Amino acid sequence: MKTERQSGIMAAHMTLDGGHAVPGAAGGGRKRRSPWFQYRKSVSTPAAIALGISAWVIFFGLWELAVPMGWVSELLMPGPQQVLAALYDMIVNRGFLNDVGISIYRVLLSFAAACLFAVPLGILMGAFSSVAAFFNPFVSAWRYLPAPSFIPILLMWFGTGEAPKLALLFVGVVWFLVTLVMDHTRGVRGELIETAQTLGGNRRQILRTVVIPAVMPQVVTAMRQMLAVSWTYLVIAEIVASTNGIGAVMMRAKRFIHTDEIIAGIVVIGILGLLFDYLLRKAHRLLFPYLEEHGR
Repeated sequence: MKTERQSGIMAAHMTLDGGHAVPGAAGGGRKRRSPWFQYRKSVSTPAAIALGISAWVIFFGLWELAVPMGWVSELLMPGPQQVLAALYDMIVNRGFLNDVGISIYRVLLSFAAACLFAVPLGILMGAFSSVAAFFNPFVSAWRYLPAPSFIPILLMWFGTGEAPKLALLFVGVVWFLVTLVMDHTRGVRGELIETAQTLGGNRRQILRTVVIPAVMPQVVTAMRQMLAVSWTYLVIAEIVASTNGIGAVMMRAKRFIHTDEIIAGIVVIGILGLLFDYLLRKAHRLLFPYLEEHGR
């Protein structure tokens, strides 16, 4: 019996290794797996912070070495210290914070308008096939049109004020947000809807008390993802006959080949994007604390 058991164990290990026996694979000689590369296993908070900081340290280290090592020209890629000095000068002496505030206003206003349009429509399309059959061909066609291609027509329609910039930011995200919300709504468990129907709920009651609460965590996640896209369209929107905003500052710097100011603008947009992403993550945890408890 003992011999047969040992033979079975050896056969199992040979099968797992493609037909070849693995020395030391059984018993106490099993090779330890790396704690850093295990499928879907979370890392501790200190380790996550250390890894995140390490990525930025490597990035800034390579950036700092780029010019001394002769990889790039200093005119085209100034170092981090020069960029920070330019950013400080822009904030202290040239009112750059006012431009930052204007850009934040444009992104938030256009994104709020996109959410007010896309979230209800996406939920209705995901909940009712007839609504999806009516709107989906229209929404899908708009989703494949590049937003910057609308710049000439937006200038003709709205002139050179705030309207074309807000419209471009709106068009850049709204159709993708509709599709994401629709897909998340279709993912609501059918058992929940069937149970509500069994209990006598009508369409409006089921939509209000079952579908919307079930899909809202995913809707907030979709909003966080699309807000990032809105920030990517900011510079394009502010090229449109604009005299203020981060994009306008970057375009003025381009005329005089002030690369340090252009990179400073890019850095500020990245920081703002990370800040708003963090705020939406915190809002998600506050609005849906039961998801955190369920994940533990």
